Amino acid sequence: MRTFVALVAVALALPAAAGADQLLFFKTPSRNVACLKATAQQRPYLRCDILSGLRPRPARPRGCNLDWGFGFTLAATGRAVVTCAGDSTNEPGARIIPYGATWKLGPFRCASRQIGLRCTNASGHGFFLSRERSYRL
Repeated sequence: MRTFVALVAVALALPAAAGADQLLFFKTPSRNVACLKATAQQRPYLRCDILSGLRPRPARPRGCNLDWGFGFTLAATGRAVVTCAGDSTNEPGARIIPYGATWKLGPFRCASRQIGLRCTNASGHGFFLSRERSYRL
């Protein structure tokens, strides 16, 4: 009887877990750029951090009381914004996107090249990150 109750509890929990957002991490081969695709309030976003920092370093985002100047965040549509966060997307076990490859998921697309990482959303906005320079598209 205990086994049956445990199986029912697991079965009831599965639909909720299946609908939960999955965090997807990836990095460039240099491991200088690390990204996260996630969802907040049912809206997908892509955040990429560059360990060497944005160049040139942008102004502090209005209302930002955390760290900034290390990456961009991109919604499904609209322009990229300078990330203001107290954490990092640099996940040790993240998948490496080889140079020459393009990562695509939902409204996001990122092209990994030796010169840097270029990511865009459904409206064509995005960003470019490299050791030498970083900018919004």
